[in-house]
Amino acid sequence: MIMVNKVKIFSRWLTVAAVLLSLVQAKEAAAYIGPGAGIAFFSSFFILLATFFLALLIILFWPIRVLIQAIKHRLKYQKYFDQNSHRKTKRVVILGLDGMDPDLTERFMQQGLLPNFSALKEEGSYSRLQTTCPAISPVAWSSFATGLTPARHAIFDFFTRDRSTYLPILSSVDIQKPTGRLKKPKIKSLKKGRAFWEILGEVGISSSVLRVPVTFPPVKFSGRLLSAMCVPDLKGTQGTFSFYTSRDSRLQQCTGGTCFKVVNRGNKISSFLYGPEDPSKKGAPESKIPFEVILPKTNSDCAQLLVCGQKFLLKTREYSPWVRLSFPMGRKKVYGLCRFLILETNPDFEMYVTPINIDPENPVLPISHPFVYAMYLAKVMNSYATLGLAEDTWALNERILDEQGFLDQTYLNHREREQMFFHELDKVRRGVCACVFDTTDRIQHMFWRYLEKDHPAHRAGGEPGYEKTIEELYKNMDELLGRLRQKLDEHTLLIVLSDHGFKSFRRCVSLNSWLYLNNYLVLKEGAKESGEWFAQVDWSRTRAYALGLGGIFINLKGREAQGIVQPGAEFDRLKGELSARLSGLKDETKGVVAINQVYDCQRIYQGPYTDMGPDLIVGYAEGYRISWDSAVGKVNGTVFEDNLKSWSGDHCLDPKIVPGVLFCNRKLKAASARMIDIAPTVLREFNLHVPPSMEGKPLFD
Repeated sequence: MIMVNKVKIFSRWLTVAAVLLSLVQAKEAAAYIGPGAGIAFFSSFFILLATFFLALLIILFWPIRVLIQAIKHRLKYQKYFDQNSHRKTKRVVILGLDGMDPDLTERFMQQGLLPNFSALKEEGSYSRLQTTCPAISPVAWSSFATGLTPARHAIFDFFTRDRSTYLPILSSVDIQKPTGRLKKPKIKSLKKGRAFWEILGEVGISSSVLRVPVTFPPVKFSGRLLSAMCVPDLKGTQGTFSFYTSRDSRLQQCTGGTCFKVVNRGNKISSFLYGPEDPSKKGAPESKIPFEVILPKTNSDCAQLLVCGQKFLLKTREYSPWVRLSFPMGRKKVYGLCRFLILETNPDFEMYVTPINIDPENPVLPISHPFVYAMYLAKVMNSYATLGLAEDTWALNERILDEQGFLDQTYLNHREREQMFFHELDKVRRGVCACVFDTTDRIQHMFWRYLEKDHPAHRAGGEPGYEKTIEELYKNMDELLGRLRQKLDEHTLLIVLSDHGFKSFRRCVSLNSWLYLNNYLVLKEGAKESGEWFAQVDWSRTRAYALGLGGIFINLKGREAQGIVQPGAEFDRLKGELSARLSGLKDETKGVVAINQVYDCQRIYQGPYTDMGPDLIVGYAEGYRISWDSAVGKVNGTVFEDNLKSWSGDHCLDPKIVPGVLFCNRKLKAASARMIDIAPTVLREFNLHVPPSMEGKPLFD
């Protein structure tokens, strides 16, 4: 069976490789038409001949390789195989719905709005799922994949601090810029532990893993994977949009994007799209490509976009298809793609452009395993979003996009994900097919304010007609589940889960301001506040600081570059003091508790990477979260303030009040379920021993 599957997979990839090779050759031939075309053709002939013989050798030796791999898999399977387990599961399908909230799910089920979730509960089981501490997506999904707590997989937040500079760095991946001219960047995963699909691959059980967070860069294993969270855009950021406007009043400094002034000259707008830095030029300036928008001379709602030799007809307030872009880099080109959205043509011009995604047909970075898998998907379903955080929440926060513009973008991405998922589901007959959908998380973040008429964010803008957006979101996920259930058989285990729940985010808490006002954080002489990333902080007198979405770090001597707190008794005493003072902290203006509990990381977790996380994790009460300023290292005299942004729901709270959901088509035997229990549960379904390093426990034992 293993050999047959291998031959089928090889045949499939050989076909894809041939298609890709033909495309590359076609592009090269087109590029060389003109003087010297005969030489180019002559060279292409020998390349084609060499490729043919190489493919022939691969085919001849393939049976030997398959036999060797089958023997290796068999030996490892015997090592992991549990003779006392007799489960008949052939396939495990995992549907991840990021942020699906148990309170809303249960309410909507009671109202009869989620018939497929209700049926799955009756057929199998439903439980609230204990999330991680902190309740943050990269942390929880890392625990899902590895069966480990943060102290053992080393992911505690989206980013952590650089101990030498106190500046933020991504917690899951290290991306180093090219050191030489036009060399590729070095990419290293910082997540520890092995994912369950890697273990399954060792024994010959393949998996298709789609858009599970913290899978960038992809790790080699026997299966297929498309990366998700932390995949950068083409500029190397986590998503930078562009906004072009003829209105001076709309030019502003935008978080998450850049605004450009344009002028209407003869019904034509001309400007540039900016891409990655060009190391082939002195000073490595941003590469750029020109574009033009030809505006209608009548009251038509259509305009023409000209970019990279392509023409597109754009309708006002309707997204363009993915537009492929090529940025010159010396003698080479780097490829990306984006969508355009014209917001207005008359009397003023305004246009939003999504962050420039890595082109899956020509990825400049590895975004899938195997490397050609991203290309294969693009050939199957056309272009698609590759950015880890593809839904542009900051564009809505900054009111560049309105509610409908954000929803349209989110559901365009969602439909792409559905197409991938069902395509892979049809191909996986034995093994795991897992896909995580971000739609539930992003829409709840941005539309929670419509569940509460008195939410402070309504003062900062909002439109009527979106009160049912979250309800419609849950109904859409129920419809997705219904289509999925129709494709399952009795030998398939279905797991539907979310990494955490959701609550309102009404008030901001500036931890750094509280630390400053209480003399734990000290500013330089004469400074009353600090800019981003602790610009005015005096580290020689600072004992504690907050960074990220829920962590407090002690300025520990011998660990931080300018640490002053002595390890041992002083370190423990300071942590205890901060925990006592912050736990139960009241927002006096509202008369309610803002922080439920502060967790000592070294007490709740034991593992080799405990020291990589924050020393204290803050568990906020419902309605509260770290302030926008404090999360980026700003310090001032204000501790509490209203949250006026569209981002009005959140989960970076006390983990006890934001559990996720877990649905299965079988009855659970465990009394409670945790995120770390999913990985060992999947291994046991294929009759494998759970590695002793995994902290989770199988849910059906």
